[in-house]
Amino acid sequence: MLDLPRFKAAAVQAAPVFLDTRATVEKACRLIREAASNGAALVVFPEVFVPAYPYWSWVANPVAASPWFQKLCEAAVEVPGPEVARIAQAARECGVHVAIGINERAARSVSLIYNTMLLIGPEGRLLGRHRKLVPTWAEKLTWAPGDGAGLRVHQTELGPIGMLACGENTNTLARFSLLSQGELVHLASYISLPVAPPDYDMAEAIKLRAMAHSFEGKVYTVVACSTISPQIVDAMDEAFPGSRQQLERKSSAFSGVIGPDGRVVGEPLVDDEGIVYADIDLRRCIQPRQMHDITGNYNRFDVFDLRVNRRGLQAASFDDALAVALPDLLGEAPVVGEAA
Repeated sequence: MLDLPRFKAAAVQAAPVFLDTRATVEKACRLIREAASNGAALVVFPEVFVPAYPYWSWVANPVAASPWFQKLCEAAVEVPGPEVARIAQAARECGVHVAIGINERAARSVSLIYNTMLLIGPEGRLLGRHRKLVPTWAEKLTWAPGDGAGLRVHQTELGPIGMLACGENTNTLARFSLLSQGELVHLASYISLPVAPPDYDMAEAIKLRAMAHSFEGKVYTVVACSTISPQIVDAMDEAFPGSRQQLERKSSAFSGVIGPDGRVVGEPLVDDEGIVYADIDLRRCIQPRQMHDITGNYNRFDVFDLRVNRRGLQAASFDDALAVALPDLLGEAPVVGEAA
């Protein structure tokens, strides 16, 4: 018997405490508690909420902005790590699922960082980690490309959940790879981007992409977008005079929930900081698929063939067989647990 859940989702639209990792994590924990107290079972945070988005790459040239890259590397977090553990503790205490964007610094590196989304379960366990496949435009000055290891749909008590960051929600193949795994709840994290071209309405573009994915896949999409605080504007304008006008442009952030018919559920937020709540009933994902089920009866898999490489990338592969044997040849005892 098919038993699809109903629950309340919360999309957080807020700014981090700019480049202050500890304070941003505490802000996230406060917002988790607030959303849970209002009945949310799922709390979704914006892209790279911990601890900042690299706006300097948009308002300054690469040489002038380079010191800010160092600031972000120093403030980035590792997975696992104490900052993630603190967020997981809040999720466990409140009994909710939490999705949050972070700047993830790779283990054993001081400068390799990823735009990463994490999904944490109500027991405080890390369920999923997705690294943004392709940093967008100026973001390439900051983040390394991710890999397919995180292109997974996670089976949870709230239903099958997948997630993509910002511009990835324009990537048809990335979206289809999640839908093909049975995704019913799609999490889309974004940042407010007022520095886009003058004729580009960021809030409308975010909503359009979410509506497209929901309508095509017959799924719910929860969109969480950051805001730009006066603290961020002041910091950038002080470092790069003249950037204030670019960063204060309106209609740059949209957060809300889109239903499987492609329409907004409840009241979304544009620009203002707050939390959007919406009721999700996954049974509503069934009927529309009788007409268009693009991962089922409305496709031709004898014509189309999508293959997804989900191997994680790493800098090097090490074969320690010889390293273990060498001490024996030299008449020395190997050091147990010694790293190569």
